[in-house]
Amino acid sequence: MHKKFGKYIGVALLAGLLVGCGNEAASSETAASNTDGTIKLDTLSVGFVPSRDPEEIVTATEPLKDLLIDEMANQGYDIGEVDITVGTNYEAVGESLSAGTLDVGFIPGGTYVLYDDGAEVILTSTRAGLSIDSDNPADWNENAPTEPTDEQVTSYRSLIIAGPSEKGQELAAKINNGEELTFEDMNSASWSVMSSSSSAGYIYPTLWLNENFGKSITDLDKVVQADSYGSSFARLASEQVDLLVTFADGRRDYEDTWTSEYGRTENIWDETAVIGVTPGIYNDTISVSKNSEKMDEELKAALQEAFINISETEEGKEVISVYSHEGYQVTEDADYDDERAAQKIVQDLGIQ
Repeated sequence: MHKKFGKYIGVALLAGLLVGCGNEAASSETAASNTDGTIKLDTLSVGFVPSRDPEEIVTATEPLKDLLIDEMANQGYDIGEVDITVGTNYEAVGESLSAGTLDVGFIPGGTYVLYDDGAEVILTSTRAGLSIDSDNPADWNENAPTEPTDEQVTSYRSLIIAGPSEKGQELAAKINNGEELTFEDMNSASWSVMSSSSSAGYIYPTLWLNENFGKSITDLDKVVQADSYGSSFARLASEQVDLLVTFADGRRDYEDTWTSEYGRTENIWDETAVIGVTPGIYNDTISVSKNSEKMDEELKAALQEAFINISETEEGKEVISVYSHEGYQVTEDADYDDERAAQKIVQDLGIQ
């Protein structure tokens, strides 16, 4: 099912190159043992999806190189270099994992299940729960701003958020007045969405449209695909679009830039409103390549332990916060079966 769906995304998305130091060709490197019994790897390549500005991710994850080298040394691995890249899109990272040109990928569940023929999930991220977790969008507006809680959770929702444009405020007012939205309301607005394999940025909003109106994103007249959530929020702030879709609650990540960079004078909580809430989505993954020549059961186990340990340090927490991750727990492929079911529905809706 998911393999067929992956073909629908299109050649242009699947052919994206990686930004950064680059993965040029499949490595022929195989692990070798040092005289002290440690296993030597010349390089370990780690890829990130561009859910935020790529330069921001590259800068934020730079400390991960030394953290991972040091922690993997504790696991018995001598790694010469950690090569970190950011994909031009989500699919580029999935493709690189499948091709074996990337060893480790930080990818959402939606991307993982599309490429699970060549990728294997080893960890699920955990995040702080939120002070609001309601199916009713008006509850998010009445109780804003959304705050983190002490509880660690392994799932999150997608939100459809209206911006400060005239149309955005019109739809927000309907929700806050207890009125039902129609598909005509949805179709009269301009939308910013993410790539087709993004769980929060495409798949689950499509399910929401289907459940509420029997429609999908492809039925909307005015849709633009963003290269990052930052781009989406910038468009919302400049009133280029009326609505965006994001993980809950993406506004927390852009609260400062809303006024400092995006040109707004009022705060994001007063100028935006939730008009739709999806069911829960299982959290992002750390996945490894099944086709990397260096990947084996021992390396996978070492990586699991290393990333969990890194996430428990102050410096490590700072690095993974770029994705709003706060920790990791061991997971298995079956945990993403709901994601597969979601993508099956999207496929049946004819998303191509």
